[in-house]
Amino acid sequence: MEHDPGLTGLTTLGGFFVLRTGEPPNGPLPTLAEAYAARDADVEDERREVYANPIIFRVRDVARRVRVPEPRVAASIAHLGFAARLWSIALGAVALYDRVPDLDPRLLRWDAAASAPDELWLTEVRSLPADRIGEVVRDGHLVPLAAALRAQLPVSARLLWGNAASALMGAVGRLDRWGHTNGRTEVGSRARALAAELLAHPDLSGTLDPVTYRRRSCCLYYRIPGGGLCGDCCFDRPPGRT
Repeated sequence: MEHDPGLTGLTTLGGFFVLRTGEPPNGPLPTLAEAYAARDADVEDERREVYANPIIFRVRDVARRVRVPEPRVAASIAHLGFAARLWSIALGAVALYDRVPDLDPRLLRWDAAASAPDELWLTEVRSLPADRIGEVVRDGHLVPLAAALRAQLPVSARLLWGNAASALMGAVGRLDRWGHTNGRTEVGSRARALAAELLAHPDLSGTLDPVTYRRRSCCLYYRIPGGGLCGDCCFDRPPGRT
């Protein structure tokens, strides 16, 4: 990472792994620390909402795009995507640099109205040992993100940690496929080993079946109009609606 301060190597892994560096080109954006602390969910002006409460803006944007009226479903889908983005960046960096970038929420600026790879901007690149990946992603982001969501929307902690585990294994799978395609099979092996350590943490332990890696909670994707079951869903068929 010291030889690639712009993290440009991540582009080889695909857009979902890319992390922009420096200041956002179109002016200042809220930091993720500010987003996690925001609690004003009643901003009437959508243009202000993306700055005043980026998390609620993202959830409402997801709800509009997938046409789901249930706030907890939109919150879960938004959370799952964001958790996958964070795990991908961190695991991708470990795969390429054997280091993880310091993703301190005060250093990451977030455009909640944008999509990967242009929604996150790391204003200062700092390198940390790879074994601090749990501290960087889980403690630095997933804990405060879950707290912010649960303070404002009816979504369970068990569901959110299931999302986090599912997102982690999704990132591992993408890296494994990239490694096989590019003659770097050690990338997938390293990612799986890291994932096993991460899944042993009390917050994530028990969220997945240890053999099949199927979830023990549901992300609620089946409740989206036209949605079905995810590949790691805990259900064999969509539950009946009540």
